[in-house]
Amino acid sequence: MGEQPIFSVRAHVFQIDPATKRNWLPASKHAVTVSFFYDASRSVYRIISVGGTKAIINSTITPNMTFTKTSQKFGQWADSRANTVYGLGFSTEQQLQQFAEQFKEVKEAARLAREKSQERFELANPALNIAAPQLSQEFSEERHSPPLLTVNGPGEEKLFRSKSADVELTVEKEKVKKMLSEGSVCDINMEAELFTLQDSNAKLVAALQEANSSVEQWKKQLAEYQEETDRLREQVADLESQLGPPATGQTGREELSRSLEELEAMLSAKDQEIHNLQSKKTDVGELEKEREEAMQRLQDLERRNTELEDRVQSAEKTLASSQEEREQAEVEVRHIIEVLDVKICDLNDLRQSLAKLIDK
Repeated sequence: MGEQPIFSVRAHVFQIDPATKRNWLPASKHAVTVSFFYDASRSVYRIISVGGTKAIINSTITPNMTFTKTSQKFGQWADSRANTVYGLGFSTEQQLQQFAEQFKEVKEAARLAREKSQERFELANPALNIAAPQLSQEFSEERHSPPLLTVNGPGEEKLFRSKSADVELTVEKEKVKKMLSEGSVCDINMEAELFTLQDSNAKLVAALQEANSSVEQWKKQLAEYQEETDRLREQVADLESQLGPPATGQTGREELSRSLEELEAMLSAKDQEIHNLQSKKTDVGELEKEREEAMQRLQDLERRNTELEDRVQSAEKTLASSQEEREQAEVEVRHIIEVLDVKICDLNDLRQSLAKLIDK
């Protein structure tokens, strides 16, 4: 059975500068998941954090480690095996307190596990129960004695070992303890990476669901804007059919036509962006950025629609004014025609009178 996570928190990871031993170097570009792992088969506790495909923290917790809170949101501990000092920056003081308490609990559990491991090892190897201080004392007291030491073992038998053999046994004992406390780095990295990927996958699924709902809202808004645009086009077409060819409204109609074409082009581009967004759905950050851009463009569309409505109202006013002027011109033309008819009748009477005078 592999190691299992017992506590996780997100934090910014730092390591001490090996050159100065004073400055902090960021080990991650953003907050990453930092987890406590426990291996029941080896009774080993570790702190694991994976950034991308690389393990940025792989620290085995020992009883002599200490986690120190240096500020309200920052803490650190030294790892002599990795020959470095790790620092964690948390977003809240509560997260720092929870991590410190978990570190203390795991440290105590590691101490108890080590004591039990030593007891089992010593029971399995009784000949290794030779304490280093006692060996040094006996060696100093018997420097001039023969190079053999008598030790009472189980069954009251006499075991004879040389002092050099006792030292070798003590060194071997330390090596075995070290081997028992060390585990497979590759297995731990793979399990930590799997845990991180599961966490990231859950967050990505939630973000994609939110993005899908946002896309549906955008499609509804675009459909409404399309209907509004079609309605405005119909109004402009009706006004053009009623206007005729007055020169005063020609420029306004051309501007309205250009605006409508631009609006249609923007709507087509927006539809294409929605299709692209639905086909991608891979990067939550890009989806969020595109959503913000889409909202900005929707606001621009609303503003353009408002401007277009203002232009339509202005064109309607201009058409009404032009129609009134044309009606006034028609009235004046009719009046002039009537005056001309009267003048023509007078001239005709005058011509007839002149013709009569000439005949006489």
